[in-house]
Formats: sequence, structure tokens, C-alpha cells
Amino acid sequence: MVAELIIHHIGRLITPKHLPPVKGKQMNEVHEIKDAFIAVADGYILACGSGDYQEYRGKKTRLYDACGKLVLPGFIDSHTHLVFGGSREREFAEKVAGVPYLEILKRGGGIFSTVEQTRAMSKKDLISQANRSLEIMLGFGVTTAEAKSGYGLDIETEIKQLEVIRDLNQIQPIELLPTYLGAHAIPKEYQGNTAAYIDLMIETMRVIKSRDLAIFTDVFCEDGVYTTAESLRILRAANEIGLIPKIHADEIVSTGGAGIAVEVNASSADHLMAIRAEDVLRLANSQTVANLLPGTSFFLDKPYANARHLIDSGVAVALASDYNPGSSPSENFQLIMQLAAGKLRMSPAEILNAVTINPAFELRIADSVGSIEPGKKADIVILEADNLEYVLYHYGINHTKAVFKKGVLVFEKGRVIRGGIQ
Repeated sequence: MVAELIIHHIGRLITPKHLPPVKGKQMNEVHEIKDAFIAVADGYILACGSGDYQEYRGKKTRLYDACGKLVLPGFIDSHTHLVFGGSREREFAEKVAGVPYLEILKRGGGIFSTVEQTRAMSKKDLISQANRSLEIMLGFGVTTAEAKSGYGLDIETEIKQLEVIRDLNQIQPIELLPTYLGAHAIPKEYQGNTAAYIDLMIETMRVIKSRDLAIFTDVFCEDGVYTTAESLRILRAANEIGLIPKIHADEIVSTGGAGIAVEVNASSADHLMAIRAEDVLRLANSQTVANLLPGTSFFLDKPYANARHLIDSGVAVALASDYNPGSSPSENFQLIMQLAAGKLRMSPAEILNAVTINPAFELRIADSVGSIEPGKKADIVILEADNLEYVLYHYGINHTKAVFKKGVLVFEKGRVIRGGIQ
């Protein structure tokens, strides 16, 4: 078969080696090809290897010179709060002064401030704001992302957010996988009557499922938000309705949320800075991925998740940005990788597995993305580096040379290519 595109003169191609979920010592193993090429047909990888690629070249085959640089699979950001109204820079001074996040929440700030702004914004304006963030993410090499609702806390706005995610999938290249997060907080109008709001969320999940607006359901299981019993009720209902559970677990206080994730067969347990020792073992013996969010720890100046203990215990680990207006307002995914190296003490190979194949498994799309191999989508990032170590060492800048989504050039030389180059 003749390729439509051949990316050649790749100095070093690095891709995951093992089938997911990748755990333990296997997280420190990757497959590396020097002097490599990737042949692409119909948006999918036809072949990849080293040396001669002429057997895949035809008269109309386009060649793209990687200039001897590093090539990786497109990055997968498996935890974002992409769609929201406004911003929260006015809370920044309180944060710097040491006011705890849960205290800001009690004062009507935090999530509630964003809820008001998101309820007030039109779909058109929400699309415009989120699309600007997606262009930045794309420039840092993200080709797939999970995107949550959760700033509506009512049926109308939650559905509006999910419809925005659906519409964004039609107008920009990053593939978005939607999550319903009605359980992001307890809305003011339901304070003191959480059970009634949970009833409303369960009905909302049925509507969302019937309209095919979400794949996952998430819940913020935390002291002062949703208890473990309430989280179990929500996630069990999600399973019955056909939405895959996810959970914000053990972020600030150790509640046992990670154990709940295993109990409901959640695709991921996220944050985990305060995870219990017994729940580490439960995760290790499950298919639930530990989704670590070092950007949140960095911005809030809080302890980081103990990635070394999780990996050494046999837990499948992923990394994500937690992009949101309150606790991780940055679209710089390469910074997340650099924090994983410097603060979580993860190796370059572990980080690569944690931003490609493990999040692909978590999002139930590992059969089509997450590694560079024949039959998968040609989601490819070319970095201005000779090796992955340099990308992690030289922090705070964008190393991206080019990004391909399904074989289409969508970012090059610092600019988004609207419509792509076929």
C-alpha cells in the first residue's frame, strides 16, 4: 500500500513498548528507533521503522522532513476542566496569602464564582474561550483530551457545557472525550439537601446518556463536598446508566476515594496526594489508573502525589494537567511533564507512558491512540530536541516543532494551522 505521507529523517522515535495498563517496572521501558520514518495512509499509521521507506512511497506521497529531531506519540491530557466562564485571578492574592482553597469555597469563591460566570455565558462565548485554550494545548503537543462539565451545577448549564464540548470536536483538531461532573460541588440552592441534588444528577445523567453527550461521570469526593457514601451512590448510578465512573479522590483529605474507584471499576482515580496505603494496594490489583496532577500541587503550593510509591507498588500511573480556572490555570502540558520529572521523581520513560498509552487506556481509546504503531491514528509530535531527557531538563518553554493529528499537519513553527495541511 502506498502512503499519502511519510515523515522521514526522524533522529529518534520513542513510543510505548507494552500493552496497557502499563505498570511497575514496565513503566520504565519504551521502544526506541533511530533514523526512523512513519508512513501514513488515510490518517492512520501504515508502517514505521528505520532506514529505507521507498516501498511505501508513490508519485503523490508527501514527504515531511523531521530534521533529525525527536518524535513521540501525541500527548493525551486525561483530566481537564476545559469549558468555563471567566477567570479567577482575583482569588490569587488570597491563595498567595495562604487562605485554604476550601475556605475560599465557603466564602462563595472557587467553583461557585466560576459557576456564576459559566451560567451567564452563551454557548458561542464558551466555545470561543475554550477554543483559545485548545489552540495553546495543541501547540504543546496535546492531540487528545478529556473535558469535563461541572461549572453549571444545574441541568441546563451542565448540558450547555457538554454541548460546547461536542461542538468543539467539530471545529478544531484535538479529540475531546466528554465527562459529566455535576458532582463538582453542592450548589447553593441545594445546601443542606445534598440527597435531592444527587437525585437531580441521576436524572441528568439519564438525559445526558440519551443524548450521547458524555462518556464518563466524575465526582469530587472530598471533605466538605461529597462523602464516600454519596460518591458511591452517584458512581453506582453512573454504571447502571452506562456512563464510566471517574473520581477526584484523596486530593486534600484522605477519604478513601481511591478505594471507591476500585469498587465501582472507575477508569481513573485522580489527584491522590492523600491516598491511604491500603488503597495503593487496591489500585495496584485493579485496572483503575492513578491520574496524577502535579500542576495543581505546584499552583496551590501543596504536597505532590507520591508517584514513586505508586509506580513501585505496581499501580498504573497517568499524568494530566487538571487545566481549570482555580487550581491549575495553565495549558502548558510540557510543564506538567517537567514537574513529573522534577517533583514526582519519574523517569523519562515513565513520563512518556504516563502521557500516552496509560491515559489512552484510561479513556478507553488505547486501540486507536497512545503509541506509534501500524493501525493507530497518526497522532504525532515532533519536538526540537535530540532526546526526551532534554525536553524534561529544559523546562518552562515549548519544544514543539510540529504536530500531526490523524496525519494532518495542524501545528508548525509556533502557529496553529487552521484546517490543517493534508
